[in-house]
Amino acid sequence: MSDQPRRPRKPGKPYRRPQKDPVRILAFEALRAVDERDAYANLVLPPLLRKAREGGDFDARDAALATELVYGTLRRQGTYDAVVAACVDRPLREVDPPVLDVLSLGAHQLLGTRIPTHAAVSASVELARVVLGDGRAKFVNAVLRKVAQHDLDGWLERVAPPYDEDPEGHLAVVHSHPRWVVSALWDSLGGGRAGVEELLRADNERPEVTLVARPGRATTGELLDEEAALPGRWSPYAVRLSEGGEPGAIPAVADGRAGVQDEGSQLVALALADAPLDGPDRMWLDGCAGPGGKAALLAALAAERGAVLLASEKQPHRAGLVAKALAGNPGPYQVIAADGTRPPWRPGTFDRVLVDVPCTGLGALRRRPEARWRRRPGDLEGFAPLQRGLLRTALESVRVGGVVGYATCSPHLAETRAVVADLLKQFPDAELLDARPLLPGVPELGEGPDVQLWPHVHGTDAMYLALIRRTG
Repeated sequence: MSDQPRRPRKPGKPYRRPQKDPVRILAFEALRAVDERDAYANLVLPPLLRKAREGGDFDARDAALATELVYGTLRRQGTYDAVVAACVDRPLREVDPPVLDVLSLGAHQLLGTRIPTHAAVSASVELARVVLGDGRAKFVNAVLRKVAQHDLDGWLERVAPPYDEDPEGHLAVVHSHPRWVVSALWDSLGGGRAGVEELLRADNERPEVTLVARPGRATTGELLDEEAALPGRWSPYAVRLSEGGEPGAIPAVADGRAGVQDEGSQLVALALADAPLDGPDRMWLDGCAGPGGKAALLAALAAERGAVLLASEKQPHRAGLVAKALAGNPGPYQVIAADGTRPPWRPGTFDRVLVDVPCTGLGALRRRPEARWRRRPGDLEGFAPLQRGLLRTALESVRVGGVVGYATCSPHLAETRAVVADLLKQFPDAELLDARPLLPGVPELGEGPDVQLWPHVHGTDAMYLALIRRTG
């Protein structure tokens, strides 16, 4: 023990320990995982919430607030970055990422929620004290007090370029999408400002949880007995949980008779299953089956007709997810781990083939808002050879008179019509079918023959589908 005399404490307020707020600490941890590990919030958040509930720290309201803080911050990250950049004296790239996460959480509470200003600032400063230390908490306090000087509309007037001078730049800041994504979506959608703004706005809304009652295993009536459950809009097997909740707690979902599946994804599988064939209908293939949602629905539909589904997935761990999704299917099926561009099956084996190809995922930004900030225009070039290779194999794998469904969860023209057009040039003995009649009751499907679904029009992910028949 030192024999040096202690320095007397300076007069003033006694040191106060920071108040730990489990909700905001959890939200911060989720954002750090998304940033540091390139994780997805929809995979990171559920186990964090489950652990917090098991520890007795959380109730349903806490979980709802934590979810809103995480997803709200990620969806409006671009907007909040522009606001925070106007309130700091250095480029954002020079602000430590953990500090920026706390600032973004604070900005969302100030500009995107009904939390009172004083509470939003003080809670964010307390969070900073816990996770960053007192010194950087002072910086957070100073910045958020500047952010609090205006509401969201006031800030947008200050930080967004005028629409008349820079339409894409304006929409990028106001609706929190990278400029290149705004441009790509606008090109795919066509039309004027109103349509693309509705689409961008829909990307920033919390999507409903949609379930699928797998035919022969569960019914929509069973799922509609759940609290706040509503019928699907378009799919006869869909049920919407209007208030979210925990799908895994529903018995039919827990035992695999039903699953979580966007209605657009269901429609793609149903359209392929209902496409008219010339000849037999015994062998079906899902050539990009992971993680298994479409494969499970296709397998159930095939079983009702006495057909067999082969579900193929390149990644062994994803093939395991497919096997889990198909377990208990009433009819025969097989799951294999295989490269869809170098298949182990013979050409012309199948009557129906689905390839839902890997893509940029720009059609699912409601569910994975962080993806918009990770993707780059160059990613399109990386996916292009694989998308064309998978469609080529699909066309070789289907027999004459059979049908291939090419699907992507992206509306980008480079991943949709451009791929189909290129492959049709290589396969003169193939023709596009009109997919629109195979989505009965679904409005505004365009001029065809392919189909592009939209979040703001159909309430689904932006799924694309082209149906192609081999003719000779």
